[in-house]
Amino acid sequence: MITSLAIKNYALIEDIRVDLNEGLTIITGETGAGKSIILGALALLLGKRADLSSIKNEAVKCVIEGHFQIKNYSLHQVFTENELDYEDHTIIRREILPSGKSRAFVNDTPVALAQLQALAPYLVDVHSQHETLEIVSETFQMEVIDALAGNAEVLKLYQLQFEDFKKISDKLSALKLQKENASKELDYNTFLFNELQLAGLKKLNQEELEETYETLNNAEAIQEALSSVNGLFEEEQIGALQTAKEARIVLGKIKDFSKIFEDFWQRLNSVIIELEDISTEVANTAETIEADPETLSQINEKLQTLYKLQQKHSVATVAELIAIEEELEEKVNTTLGLDEQIEKLEKQKSDLREKALKTGEKLHKKRVDAIPVLKKKLEETLFPLGLPNARFQFELTASETFKSNGTDTLQLLFTANKGLAFGPIKKVASGGEMSRIMLAIKAVLAEYKKLPTIVFDEIDTGVSGEVANKMAVIMHKMSTSMQLLSITHLPQIAAKGDHHLKVYKDDVNEITATHLKILDTEERIVEIAQMLGGKNVSEAAIANAKELLN
Repeated sequence: MITSLAIKNYALIEDIRVDLNEGLTIITGETGAGKSIILGALALLLGKRADLSSIKNEAVKCVIEGHFQIKNYSLHQVFTENELDYEDHTIIRREILPSGKSRAFVNDTPVALAQLQALAPYLVDVHSQHETLEIVSETFQMEVIDALAGNAEVLKLYQLQFEDFKKISDKLSALKLQKENASKELDYNTFLFNELQLAGLKKLNQEELEETYETLNNAEAIQEALSSVNGLFEEEQIGALQTAKEARIVLGKIKDFSKIFEDFWQRLNSVIIELEDISTEVANTAETIEADPETLSQINEKLQTLYKLQQKHSVATVAELIAIEEELEEKVNTTLGLDEQIEKLEKQKSDLREKALKTGEKLHKKRVDAIPVLKKKLEETLFPLGLPNARFQFELTASETFKSNGTDTLQLLFTANKGLAFGPIKKVASGGEMSRIMLAIKAVLAEYKKLPTIVFDEIDTGVSGEVANKMAVIMHKMSTSMQLLSITHLPQIAAKGDHHLKVYKDDVNEITATHLKILDTEERIVEIAQMLGGKNVSEAAIANAKELLN
């Protein structure tokens, strides 16, 4: 319930604060006094988008703050799901800055507007003439039936199953689309993969192939060069080895005379050893190199294939080609494996569908059982409200089409008079009848579920006299189990309130401002008397007001 409401710098309101209590609180005031302004401020508090034009003084920020006692509302999970800090005494504050920027806070923590909007329906239920039109909504009608049927747990289970079914269905559709697109590329990707796989890339060493090719392709020149080198090493007269050995003999004669000569000898000796080793390897290599046209042709073929593949895929190395081969293999395998995945998802979808359908059947059966009870209660409630012949007809049809609240379709038909055929409620019910039907529905709901604070904005439109008195009785009865605020122009309803607030406006320094006042007993008598007979209050009006209050 709302324990207090403070509004600063909003529309015609400069600064008001009011404490609210349990039971039925009546709000009255002349047309244009600002009752709708208070509702507008409450709407902002509950997440309506802000408008800079609603600020009274554009140089100062607008602040609307509401205190809520929610200990008995069981809202811990709602707060958790919306990432809000739960407090039994919850404070919601909304600010509109002069810049036009809007901020919202729940228990002093900044929150997004979406979080506030998600929380609002659990705190306050505002019913204006516009909100009354939700009677014609199939979703609202089903919510009423479900409340009487006690379908909360079954409905929650169905919605979880339906959500799983939708996820699998979406995943399956995406997979089928992927298969459709992938199938178009499968042949080409398979061709590219096979082409790369046929090249045996993982067994190829491009550098070694190129080196072997150059060697075989120039075998004759290499043999000639190696033979020449070997000759330069080994020739008896001027061979490098022979010359070096002779020099070593000469140095050997003087190496004992000085460490310098010994160092010369050692270095020359090392050179001779290295030259001998090179000479041997050159000779051996020369013997191994011979022309091999067949091998040369095979290597050339491999290299040409490699070069073409590198050019085709715009890469320069074998490693890059292998990466492309692996990527293509994954694409091909993924495409080929889609059928198996699709088959698996089809099975999951079928299973989830069966589960959801069974839960939908449970909802349907419980709804069928609840409809006669709801029908009877609504008709009994409307009887004293000037609709003694009101009759409802609920056409509930089971189907296999999933919706967010089950598999049923519902059409609510209504007639207010004997002898007239039933018709869709939105076509055959007048505005006054719609208001009374909404009140009847809320009265019935109050017996079956814990409702939040309800605000009725002139729900009594189109009624008067004894019907208004009966509406007041119903509203007062509802208020014993919830906080109910009613904006009204009818004295019969105003008199039934446990508390009475008056909205009025006056001019101070040529500035009009809206005010809110809690009326005591004497002030209530005068207010109700004025509602009965106008501003010039007569003794008869006073007496009538006292009688209504008693």
